[in-house]
This record gives sequence, C-alpha cells and structure tokens, in this order.
Amino acid sequence: MGSTVLVVTALEDLTADRVIEVLNERAVPVVRVDPADIGPALMFGFHLGEESPGWHGRLRTSTREVGIEEVAAVYWRRPSPYAAAPGCIPRQQRDFVVAEARHGLGGVLGALHGARYVNHPSAVARADFKPAQLRQFAVLGLRIPPTLITNDIQEARKFAADHEHIVCKTFRGLPPGEDGRAGAIWTQRIDPCALDETVVVTAHLFQAEIPKTGDVRVTVVGRRVFAHVITTPSGALDWRRGDWGRLVHSPVVVPASVHAALLRYLTSFGLVFGCFDFALTGSGDDPEDWWAIECNPNGQWGWLPDAPAIAEAFADILSMEEDTAHDDARCP
Repeated sequence: MGSTVLVVTALEDLTADRVIEVLNERAVPVVRVDPADIGPALMFGFHLGEESPGWHGRLRTSTREVGIEEVAAVYWRRPSPYAAAPGCIPRQQRDFVVAEARHGLGGVLGALHGARYVNHPSAVARADFKPAQLRQFAVLGLRIPPTLITNDIQEARKFAADHEHIVCKTFRGLPPGEDGRAGAIWTQRIDPCALDETVVVTAHLFQAEIPKTGDVRVTVVGRRVFAHVITTPSGALDWRRGDWGRLVHSPVVVPASVHAALLRYLTSFGLVFGCFDFALTGSGDDPEDWWAIECNPNGQWGWLPDAPAIAEAFADILSMEEDTAHDDARCP
C-alpha cells in the first residue's frame, strides 16, 4: 500500500480545502477527484485478476494521476452528483449513463483494498437516517426528545395534546429548485390548531420542544472530541436560521458518559467522524442536561473556532498518524 490520500469531493469545498492544506504541509501525497467529472477530465483503467485480491490501475484527472493501489486513505467528502455528458439525449439513456458511472467508477472507489475511509460512503448512507440515529442514541443511554414520526393527523394531534409545545423538523434538506438553487426548512414550532389533513401526504417528524439554554455542536474525529455551546443573540429556536457571524461559541466539556456514548455511536455505524447536535438544558455539567438531536455523518465544520485543530485531526487519521480503532473504516 502507498501513502496517497484520495480526496473525493466537488471542486468548491472549503472544508476539504482545510484538510488538503494540512496534508500538503506534511508532504503527504494528495489527489483530489470528483467522480462527476467522468469524461475527458477524468479517465481511468482498473484491473482485477487472479494475481491480485484488489483493484489496480490508474486514475487520471486534468492535473493529477495516481495508481489506485497507491491510495492509503480516502477522504470521502461531498462529490457532485453523477451527471450525463452535456447534450440532448433521451432520459432513459441519460439515466443509464449516470447509473453505470455510479456503479462502475463509484464501485471501485468504494472498494480500495486496505484503504482507510473517512467516512466510507456506505457507512454514511446507513447513518444518514434520523430514525436510526435517534434509536441508537436511545440504545446508548443518551436523552432524546419525545418523538413522533407519522402521516396520521390523529396521531399528530394526540402527540400535540400530550406535550406543552412541539416542533416539526425535516428528515432531509430541501432539494434544489428548477433554478438549481437549494433552500432550507428550519425547525419550527407547531400550532396544534394548524395541523390538518395535509399531514397525510408524507412523513413528518414531530418532537416535544426542549426548553434549552443553548445548542451544542460536538465534532468527533477518530477519538478526538471538539465541543462548543452555540447561542444566538435572539435566542432563536434554530441557530442555523440567523446570521452565523453573530453566533456566540463557548467551549464546553462533554461529560464522560456522553463522550463515551459518542465514540460507541460512531463504532456502531462504522464511522470515523461525525458532527453531533445537542440541545442543552442547564449548565451542561450534568449528562442529564444533554439532549441528543442528530448526527450528521458528513457534516460541515470549517466555520467552527476549532477548525484548524479539526483539520489536523483529519490529517492525523488520513496520514495514519492516529489509530481510530474502527476496523470498519478500512475496506477489506
């Protein structure tokens, strides 16, 4: 095995840029690739035979070239969606081309023998469902808000009646519109009187509102934990909604039992890294003050005060300077 780090992400990715900068400072070979560039800007030839248990061959971008057997670690960030080459082709052919690229090129990049993944895309896919996240939080003994997932108006109304205040959250972000621009739907309080039969059209996530004193973002990279309380001047229900430049970040110590649960959580999903969100009640000294909300297995962290240290932690893992103890992070 070689020492090259393969960074799989889109062209514009400031979070990945931070990690690449640290790897360059350490003289670790890095090749950046976006699988969506398949075509003249991304060429490859991969071979598998009786003489080798793993794929070998070359991957060539417009600026770099690497033998995939030289790849020791893969930082799988946020590649662009696969797309067919520009041009007017029938939808069936376009969908076929996209699926072939994803299963062919993506299949090889996700099966590099002995490589360490941060995180492996299949692990991210498993951990990307909020119902699975909430269940695992509960299994690990973390507090979670009372939760209802439903499309039944009667269930929703009963849940609202059982709790003083409830909120509604989305399972996923708002997809891009026809103009290609993405949007967001923030966590919002629900007036029980506003619940109507439109609930039936899709799944809804309702939770009892936690009377929080602040929010906590915990970024876990390997065994290293970075945590800050996030407060907004206006005390917004969802801190993501306002001016991020006005957010107040205060370092906080994660209680030992919560710390241990987060490491076990990552292990349970085969993850090396995750961004956890908590609602905080009280000062945070007591584990009972920590209410687990979600874990983004591919979350953003470049905007956090600890971003330089987090980038170093990523570089430690990708350059094999830290043992994550997560065997699932390696491809057999």
